[in-house]
Amino acid sequence: MLAPLRPALVLLTAFTIITGLAYPLAMTGLAGAVFPARAAGSLIARDGRIVGSRLIGQTFTDARYFHGRPSATTAPDPADATKTVPAPYNAAASLGSNLGPTSAALAGRVKGDLDALRTEKPGAPVPVDLVTTSGSGLDPDLSPEAALFQVPRVAKARGLPEDRVRELVTAQIEGRTLGLLGEPRVNVLALNLALDALAGH
Repeated sequence: MLAPLRPALVLLTAFTIITGLAYPLAMTGLAGAVFPARAAGSLIARDGRIVGSRLIGQTFTDARYFHGRPSATTAPDPADATKTVPAPYNAAASLGSNLGPTSAALAGRVKGDLDALRTEKPGAPVPVDLVTTSGSGLDPDLSPEAALFQVPRVAKARGLPEDRVRELVTAQIEGRTLGLLGEPRVNVLALNLALDALAGH
């Protein structure tokens, strides 16, 4: 009775060990040896303290900082576990809003963001990534246009010349990966840290 099951059980055990334990451990070890910073989450430290990751966005609301894309991630509502509340850049709940183009909630949120941005820089076209969420809700980057759009606000709040802040943004632009993949981008956390360093000098 057990003879026909023996090969299946042996294969199940063998593949569980190989693909469920040995392979993941080998890849984790290899990644840690070849790309230690990336394997550890591309963490950014300042003054001996972890301030964030290059891979996950953060919420910046102060006028003195560049703001990232809106984030649609949520978390359970502490008052009612059957509901959720906004939790921007919640890496434990990576997702988009799933709101379609006919959604009144989406249209209202985008209109509110557009109105605020148009007040910030009247007459200028608003870059789309300043009012749309990414598919993951965790995007740490902005288009160069979206970062440059914010230069007047940041320069005014910091008491810095706009040209100096614009130069800082330009210096932070990363090109396409391998010259082919993706689009030029600016990491918001790295830009804000460079901005703090500039202001500190």
